[in-house]
Amino acid sequence: MMLKDKNVVITGAAGGIGLAAARRFAREGAFVIGLDVNAAACEAAAAELAADGYKSLFVPCDISSVESVDAAFEKINAAVDHLDALYNNASVFLDGRDGPLGNIDPAIWNKIIAINLTGTYLCTRKALPLLQVKGGSIVNTSSSAGVTGIPECAAYTATKGAMITLTRSLAVDYGKYNIRTNCIAPAAILTDMVKASNLNNPAFNNEKFLEMVTPIRRWGTPEDIAAIACWLCSDDASYLNGAILRADGGITTNGDVNR
Repeated sequence: MMLKDKNVVITGAAGGIGLAAARRFAREGAFVIGLDVNAAACEAAAAELAADGYKSLFVPCDISSVESVDAAFEKINAAVDHLDALYNNASVFLDGRDGPLGNIDPAIWNKIIAINLTGTYLCTRKALPLLQVKGGSIVNTSSSAGVTGIPECAAYTATKGAMITLTRSLAVDYGKYNIRTNCIAPAAILTDMVKASNLNNPAFNNEKFLEMVTPIRRWGTPEDIAAIACWLCSDDASYLNGAILRADGGITTNGDVNR
């Protein structure tokens, strides 16, 4: 098993890619510690893993709040003496409220930055002492938006670009502690968040999207990304540090991601 006896924190672990990761990591032998703002979803995820025979700890947590993250890590410190990996998965895309920079309300800008960027900072800051005990892996989450930029999503794009450069900074600063930091940049992943935005837009042509933009002609799944994150957290990726993995079916290789 890839993650046998490893302690792994996953943010946004009660839904979407995070829940797929929690399932995959548990199957690979990890003790999953899930953080999610949705307390009911945390209970459901923990119950699901328990029913499948896996031990886990799910903690309701607003990663944009210093107090909430500090309280969550108090529980984590009480449960384990070290961490082997941190998967910074949680983020938000506020479809219809993000936009060209001049049109974004400051409250929306601040909310997206707080969750997508500051949340990663807060969780990583608290996880680092536990990761330094034995060394380990940090996996951050960018997007094709961070690689190429996308229109009418200035705040989201800013946070995802920041994930790439933050990953490189962490890789340089903490490699000496045997902590590897890498980043996944997904695109066209069929999550509930995507379904609630693009797929409900009558102007969005699903078939054209797959034909024109995605070279492998299919949507990615949360399980696709969970598998990559699992590998990055494993010892099989022990020499990978500072890498940005574009898990997008070839979209950003295929020219204009926005066409």
